[in-house]
Amino acid sequence: MKLKFSQGELKKQRDALWQYERYLPTLQLKKQQLQLEILHQQSALLEKKNSLSENQKSAENWSGLLAEAPEMKQWLIPEKTITAKKNIAGVDLPVFERVDFEPAEYDLFLTPLWVDAGLETLRELVSLQEEIRVIEKGISVLKHELRITAQRVNLFEKIKIPEAKEAIRRIKIYIGDQMTNAVGRSKIAKNKIEEADFEEVAV
Repeated sequence: MKLKFSQGELKKQRDALWQYERYLPTLQLKKQQLQLEILHQQSALLEKKNSLSENQKSAENWSGLLAEAPEMKQWLIPEKTITAKKNIAGVDLPVFERVDFEPAEYDLFLTPLWVDAGLETLRELVSLQEEIRVIEKGISVLKHELRITAQRVNLFEKIKIPEAKEAIRRIKIYIGDQMTNAVGRSKIAKNKIEEADFEEVAV
C-alpha cells in the first residue's frame, strides 16, 4: 500500500502503532501461558504413560486368562469417555474425567472368581489409555494455538510495529520539510513585497 504523506495518514499510523503496542503484551502473555501449559501437560502425559506401563506389567497375569472368559472383551470396550473443559489463555482444553463401560452381566456361579478383579484391573488399563488419548489431544490443541499466537507475536514485533514507526518517521520528515519550504517561500514572498514597496518609495 502506498504511503500518503499527510496529517491524516500520520494520525492513522500513530493510532495503528498504539493498538499494536497495546495488544502485543497480551499476545506475549498468551504465548507464555500456552508454553507453560504444554510443559505441564507433557509432564502429566509422561506420568500417565509410566503408570500405564507399570499397570500393563501387573495385568499380564490377567490378560492371559482372557482365553478362559472371552466374553470379557466386550466389557472392556469404552461406551463413553467423559471429559470436562478447562480454559487456558482463551483455549478450551479437554480434561479427562472417566470412562463409562457397558455393565458386565455374567452368571456369578458359572464365571471364575478372578473375573471381577481381572475386569476391574483391565478396565483401569483402558481408562488410562483413554486418559492418555485425551491429554495428547489437548497438547495438540495447545500446540496449534501456540503456533498461531507465536506467528502473531512475530508479525507485530518484526513487521507491523517497525513498519508503523518507519511510516511515522517518513511522514514527519516530509511534513517538516513542507513546513520549512513554506516558511522559506513566505520569507521570499515577504522580501519581494518589501523590495517592491521600497522601489515605489524610491520612485
